[in-house]
Amino acid sequence: MSVNIILLGPPGAGKGTQARRLVEGRGMVQLSTGDMLREARSSGTEMGKRVAEVMDRGELVTDEIVIGLIREKLAENGNGFIFDGFPRTLAQADALSALLDEVGQNLDAVIEMRVDDAALVRRITGRFTCGNCGEVYHDETKPTQKPGVCDVCGSTDLRRRADDNEESLRTRLLEYYKKTSPLIGYYYAKDKLSHVDGLGEIGDVAKSIAEIVDR
Repeated sequence: MSVNIILLGPPGAGKGTQARRLVEGRGMVQLSTGDMLREARSSGTEMGKRVAEVMDRGELVTDEIVIGLIREKLAENGNGFIFDGFPRTLAQADALSALLDEVGQNLDAVIEMRVDDAALVRRITGRFTCGNCGEVYHDETKPTQKPGVCDVCGSTDLRRRADDNEESLRTRLLEYYKKTSPLIGYYYAKDKLSHVDGLGEIGDVAKSIAEIVDR
């Protein structure tokens, strides 16, 4: 049975991690706007050429183009789709609804990954990664056993992402709430909205999402 869902949540809420689990566990297809644009750009199709022209001019890709890319993907028929990073606005939500009607598909659930902002800031600003093997650490919850040395490969090349700082994260959060909070009301009114605790253990969050998807 194919199920189509939207994952909503601020940066750092874990949408990417949970989408990967659904892809691996259920064979669902993750539709990430960024990935679709990069793929289209290098595809050489008519739509791909349009995307490349817009991006080369440094302009934002229009909703019409993104919907066109989604239409192509929906024709490929998987075990359902996970919309990640789209829709971000009410106009996009209306356009997606019209497209799904047009191709005879439903939107089954919209899952909001709720987080406590202060806890999210702590979670993200404490994050660092081994530049050699990619192992992820955290100042509070998962420090390295030996300060400055990766537990896995012994490298001392430990890095923080430049935008994983409190000021930049608060800017990203504000942008998310301004643009995306109207969607929460929109999907609540359509009786599609469910919530999970985005700050739980990864396995617990996955279980909560699975329960919603299985309904």
